[in-house]
Amino acid sequence: MTVAEPAPPRVAPPPLAARVRDVGGSAVRDILAVTARPEVISFAGGLPAPELFDRAGISAAFHAVLEETPAQALQYSTTEGEPALRSGLAARITAQGLPTASDDLLVTTGSQQALSLLATALLEPGDTVLVESPCYLAALQVFGLAGARVVPVPGDEDGVDPDALDDLVARERPKLLYLVPTFQNPTGRTMPAPRREALAAVAARRGLWIVEDDPYGELRYDGERVPWIASCPGAEDRVVLLGSFSKVMAPGLRLGWLRAPAGLRRACAVAKQAVDLHTPSLNQLAAARCLDRLDAHVGRVRAVYGERRDAMLAGLPGALPEGSVWTRPDGGMFLWVRLPDPYDTTALLPRVVEQDVAYVPGAPFYAAAPDRSTLRLCFVTQTPDEITEGLRRLGRGLAR
Repeated sequence: MTVAEPAPPRVAPPPLAARVRDVGGSAVRDILAVTARPEVISFAGGLPAPELFDRAGISAAFHAVLEETPAQALQYSTTEGEPALRSGLAARITAQGLPTASDDLLVTTGSQQALSLLATALLEPGDTVLVESPCYLAALQVFGLAGARVVPVPGDEDGVDPDALDDLVARERPKLLYLVPTFQNPTGRTMPAPRREALAAVAARRGLWIVEDDPYGELRYDGERVPWIASCPGAEDRVVLLGSFSKVMAPGLRLGWLRAPAGLRRACAVAKQAVDLHTPSLNQLAAARCLDRLDAHVGRVRAVYGERRDAMLAGLPGALPEGSVWTRPDGGMFLWVRLPDPYDTTALLPRVVEQDVAYVPGAPFYAAAPDRSTLRLCFVTQTPDEITEGLRRLGRGLAR
């Protein structure tokens, strides 16, 4: 009788890299998973309204590209991006007040990739990054994954305070300052022009990169457009401008771009070659064909989103407890609420979700100690009637 040999001991594979062990997932993604039930009215996501997508125009563009230039559309392309899209983008940016050539641009797979490429090109583990407080939480995730030390800059209702920035740059020697100065995520606030000029002056005097992220700038419902920081005096060689088609065309296309000085742009292109070689050619060529109808489409979207913002602003006084305060954004997708003490919006969320409504707690948006009484509401995905009903449910959940 043969005796079976004992199986050799199994050795565990090597552990995950520290950078992914130490950085958690997106809190918003976790919340969206919980609130995916169709009966939930969710103010939690940052999702454009799907019924407003230009489905006919995008479909026609894809059909034309595949009919007329199939070899180009289905083939590998250059890392920098399809010339037709870069040329159209450069013309749009120039028309908005910032002279730009095609060669100033790198097309990315969403502006989130642009932020990741910049982190790869600029940051060493332990480098300091300055951010707003609160800050777009996916940017915090990118900087954390890069091993950066993230420090919030004090500010006010107009955004980062220039004097506080000057002091922090002198003391901390950061690599970059990350900003969403127009219709900021999460607060919805917009930095006025004098503040932008003051920040550009600090960056020029102190030697600092500014990353200006602008995914929402075309979604303005009130007031006049504020020029980019990138167009301020002294900003020419130190401001990187990021943009996206996700909020004005369709997020499923995964199309963004960065405009940067030549040396940094080339470094980002090298980083992109190692990540995905290039953004899909088919999507780029279709988007290029949609540019001539984009302004009309954005105009229709602005009209609808403006009504939805107004519906949320009208319903908030009756939904929130006495002593609450909130922003009134001139555009974008979000507004920011601060409840009175001792409300903790993270602890309250499960009880609110029981009422089939959801928001994003404010805590994940802070690089340092969070204000736990805050929350973010997205107003663009639901109709005015749905917003009214969602706020009624929110008020009921908060009252409990």
